[in-house]
Amino acid sequence: MISRTTIDRVFETARVEEVIGEFVQLKKAGSNFKGLSPFSEERTPSFMVSPVKQIWKDFSTGKGGNAVSFLMEHEHYSYPEAIKYLARKYNIEIEETEQTDEQKQQADERESMFLVSEFARDYFHKILVEDNQGKAIGLSYFKERGYTDATIKKFQLGYSLNEWEAFTSEALNKGYNLKYLESTGLTIVKQDLLSSTGTKQFDRFKGRVMFPIHSMSGRVLGFGGRILTNDKKAAKYLNSPDSDIYHKSNILYGIYYAKQSIAKEDNCYLVEGYTDVISFHQSGIENTVASSGTALTENQIRLISRLTKNITILFDGDAAGIRASIRGIDLILEQGMNVRVLMFPDGDDPDSFSKKVSNEELKEYLQNNSQDFINFKVSLLMKEAQNDPVKKAGLIRDIVISISKIPDRIQREVYIQECSKIMDISENVLFSELAQIDKKESREASKRQVKERPLAPTLEKTPQFEKINELKKYEREIIKILLLYGNHEVEFENFTAFEEVDTTKMKPHKKEYFLNVVSNEIYLNLQEDEIEFTDEVFKQIYYEIIHQLNQSKSILVDAFINHSNTNIANLVTNILMDDEKYSISDWERKAIIVKSKENDLAKMVLDAIYNLRRVLIEEKITSLISNIDVDNERDQILETVVNYTSLKLRLFERLNRVV
Repeated sequence: MISRTTIDRVFETARVEEVIGEFVQLKKAGSNFKGLSPFSEERTPSFMVSPVKQIWKDFSTGKGGNAVSFLMEHEHYSYPEAIKYLARKYNIEIEETEQTDEQKQQADERESMFLVSEFARDYFHKILVEDNQGKAIGLSYFKERGYTDATIKKFQLGYSLNEWEAFTSEALNKGYNLKYLESTGLTIVKQDLLSSTGTKQFDRFKGRVMFPIHSMSGRVLGFGGRILTNDKKAAKYLNSPDSDIYHKSNILYGIYYAKQSIAKEDNCYLVEGYTDVISFHQSGIENTVASSGTALTENQIRLISRLTKNITILFDGDAAGIRASIRGIDLILEQGMNVRVLMFPDGDDPDSFSKKVSNEELKEYLQNNSQDFINFKVSLLMKEAQNDPVKKAGLIRDIVISISKIPDRIQREVYIQECSKIMDISENVLFSELAQIDKKESREASKRQVKERPLAPTLEKTPQFEKINELKKYEREIIKILLLYGNHEVEFENFTAFEEVDTTKMKPHKKEYFLNVVSNEIYLNLQEDEIEFTDEVFKQIYYEIIHQLNQSKSILVDAFINHSNTNIANLVTNILMDDEKYSISDWERKAIIVKSKENDLAKMVLDAIYNLRRVLIEEKITSLISNIDVDNERDQILETVVNYTSLKLRLFERLNRVV
């Protein structure tokens, strides 16, 4: 059995567009890619790949899924073989173990750490906006930086009270285990022989404003905290320590909020700090993430490369910082990505500059002042080389080494030609130097590379869903709404179709409105009427959604896309890609506006619920009529049928349908 750690790393690292791109010629189509189906003979592309959702859908055959399911369909791999193929492709070490009781416990412990982190996020945010100290110190700091209430809420910013045990005591009182408070780094536990327990504990982030750090799917992994006093003994910024759920080198601050914009804009702005990200997002530049003050790593670059091939690094005027960050350019080039660089005026960083100019002026500055990495590197290093021929030769070699990192040979040649012009040196000399570097790298790579290709056994084909009946149609619609909009807050009209079965007691409906989260509204309605899903796959998805909401208060769609049950993974993929068929026809280019469903979300939710109720009522009426011949219950059955028919008419009225 392949370990869960290996499978998770494969799903986190593998890029569906890159995997499929080895088998299908893909072209950019908005934030997606499209191509000809590899499973059918077609002339018009109907095969869609979504880098943001990390899924694909073939509208000609109805097939879809993630990178693993594509390999299973196209290459006829088994699930383990597909995982192993991707692990080899991305140089991930494969751990094969039989899961022990201890490993099962470890998985539970990871989930407990997530729950503690999510409680901390909510606690710190509540302190910021409701507590007197939080408002006076933390909230005023964010307001002074120019952050709006919407921005503070979006990034779930918070404040940790300037008290030794405020957070820890609250968490323990709420029933959270000290073990997980310590393992997440939220609480520091030390020995204390004078204490009755032998230990003492205190809050790691005491007296700091808090920045939650999210995974690509939105789960809280850790925190960054900034001190607001002039205590020289304390670090200005403090991060959560590495743990089972948080590895600083594997995550980028803001990636959860930026991923859709990065894919849409086909570019990612890389900045240094939390406040740079937040200020840019507030200024409308949402395709921005930060390395959080750490040197850029391969894993962080891979996160971005799942969404775009283009990175623009934003530097402030700090020469030392530029020198340290420039080393990350080669890492980006190695991943086959395009790099541009932008410098802000002396004394400015992304945060401060965004506050000095309007949103439009900021966008124009970013568009007009970024330069190719080679021009940037030459202009920066030439100042150091000046007229020293030895230093200049070293600079040229440094640039050629950077060019050698680029996988695309055409791009390499273009950069060599550019370097030749800028540095006034023969192209032949540069190509010769490049060839030597390539030869050396090839020798080293050949020692590491072991080529294997597993046999491809034939998989049994899973039959496609045929036309579903009306009941399953609305069950599917409810699951779709939960997956796409379950975390949205919407204004609903207060209406209950089953509030009275006796028609004589029914009262005219008075329109009242209230705010509710979509998932809560659906759950309350289905629970109130004790409605059960008839389709077993829908039922399992629904129960797992409810479990997620109970555990983390939000729906994590990635868990279903990468579900171990392939029926669930395939069904969820098909649901998520339903609306992507509109992008195949390129309606926008044809000046045809496709109406956004989010505008009528409340109606869509209630229509699905009412239709499900209607179908269940119709089934109930049919069942009652079939038993109407029973003499001793005839009148009672007729009365019930009349009542249910009245309810059905009320639902038709709500649905604006004519009977």
